[in-house]
Amino acid sequence: MHQIRMASPVGRLRLASNGAALCLVEFENPRRPHRADGDWQDGGDAVLDEARRQLDAYFDGRRQAFELPLAPRGTVFQQRVWLALRDIAYGDTISYGQLAARLGMPTATRAVGAANGRNPLPIVLPCHRVVGADGSLTGFGGGLPVKRRLLELEGALPANDLFTAAVPRGPAAAGA
Repeated sequence: MHQIRMASPVGRLRLASNGAALCLVEFENPRRPHRADGDWQDGGDAVLDEARRQLDAYFDGRRQAFELPLAPRGTVFQQRVWLALRDIAYGDTISYGQLAARLGMPTATRAVGAANGRNPLPIVLPCHRVVGADGSLTGFGGGLPVKRRLLELEGALPANDLFTAAVPRGPAAAGA
């Protein structure tokens, strides 16, 4: 595994790839740090170079979706949840219950929330776009200030609003 660190508006990020696909995006002070095995080495590769370019474009407001080969490690259920995150449009938010319903498991809200919390590719697989049923900002591996900043960047939250403010809902949340 190759890894690099990059500066971003939400703090330093650690990116890792297996040489063929992106495996990890980790915030500077993660709630659940990923432990690097002995075969990890510092230094980029083509996947990490492209991931850095696309993340820089995202933070500059020039990219709304990522086109990277991905290899998140997790259970079949977790991977299903993580891949469903790609369908949440830039600037939109949905609730954990809505995400569970999209997956055809409307009673699995907690399981979906737990899987969301283990997403190894935040930002790229946009788990920050999932909010509480009342629109409140809830748990996020990078911390609520980072989640808030990402949603502000995407226009899903007005800048400098209070944490307790309801998140405006876009078309994907209609009918909830």
